[in-house]
Amino acid sequence: MDRRSFFKKAGATGVGAVAATTLAAPAIAQSNPKITWRMTSSFPKSLDTIYGGAEVLSKMLSEATDGNFQIQPFAAGEIVPGLQAADATSAGTVEACHTVAYYYWGKDPTWALGSAVPFALNARGMNAWHYHGGGIDLFNTFLAKQGLFGLPGGNTGVQMGGWFRKEINTVADLSGLKMRIGGFAGKVVERLGVVPQQLAGGDIYPALEKGTIDAAEWVGPYDDEKLGFQKVAPYYYYPGWWEGGPTVHFLFNKAKYDELPASYQALLRTASQAADANMLQKYDYLNPTAIKQLVAGGAQLRPFSQEILAACFDKANEVYAEMEANNADFKTIWESIKGFRKDYYLNMQIAEYNYDTFMMLQQRGGKL
Repeated sequence: MDRRSFFKKAGATGVGAVAATTLAAPAIAQSNPKITWRMTSSFPKSLDTIYGGAEVLSKMLSEATDGNFQIQPFAAGEIVPGLQAADATSAGTVEACHTVAYYYWGKDPTWALGSAVPFALNARGMNAWHYHGGGIDLFNTFLAKQGLFGLPGGNTGVQMGGWFRKEINTVADLSGLKMRIGGFAGKVVERLGVVPQQLAGGDIYPALEKGTIDAAEWVGPYDDEKLGFQKVAPYYYYPGWWEGGPTVHFLFNKAKYDELPASYQALLRTASQAADANMLQKYDYLNPTAIKQLVAGGAQLRPFSQEILAACFDKANEVYAEMEANNADFKTIWESIKGFRKDYYLNMQIAEYNYDTFMMLQQRGGKL
């Protein structure tokens, strides 16, 4: 073949390649369309770890799609108040939100089961149930009735029991106690004489300082340290039995989610799971330093007595029995969690518990 013939054929091939590229481009554009969503958060930017979950998701999606799929996060109050995030998403005001499902338990207690309820599972247990025990699908069957689709998007780990102006040693000490505490847990402690109070985060410190409330639960050491509670309520109790492993959720308007290309739906699942893991890992890293700083600043650590924990456990079971009898959605999901919880804590007693206990003893002995 002479050079002229070769280049002639090569030129023809090049034209064909260009044509093929031109024809393929619309198909590629169609499978990776330009999409921009807004995500309203239930959290302020000052709580960088929990709010940061939305930023992690946004960054991963943008990087994976060369900027074609953008989800812009907004802090609580920038579009709607934090406790209206799910409502705004369901209504289509925004396409997505980053929130905790138990905020909406007043509409239906089933909401809380996707996140955390008293004496349920710890963070590892919740993740196991969500990802491998059918929890995501069960919760989405309920969420579909609200026009939503949800994916786990973070976890704080077991929370602290909160800040108290005086020591709480017996169940009798709870009687008449005015405590800022989340709704579902409030329904339980109310049966032991506590007077639950609903206060926004920014209102807690002045209420404790003035004595308007006697106690308040928030999150855990890293987030609590920023609010300075130890200055006005020095007794820091643990554990927060009402939030053993609270799952934070990404909730999406279901119609908008269903419209996404399959590739974008897959990316959302992957990025959500990454953000979910990242939040817990970050809290596990930051909390050890924060708890030491809180104690140095005057916080006095106190465990809830076994008497108090047992009484709260019994009252929680009373509440669950009533809800199961009157709410089919609640019953379906709670039975699934209970079934797994029994085996989960059986297994945790063996290798995990014994290893952790041994290592804790070494820490106490100054050997670590």
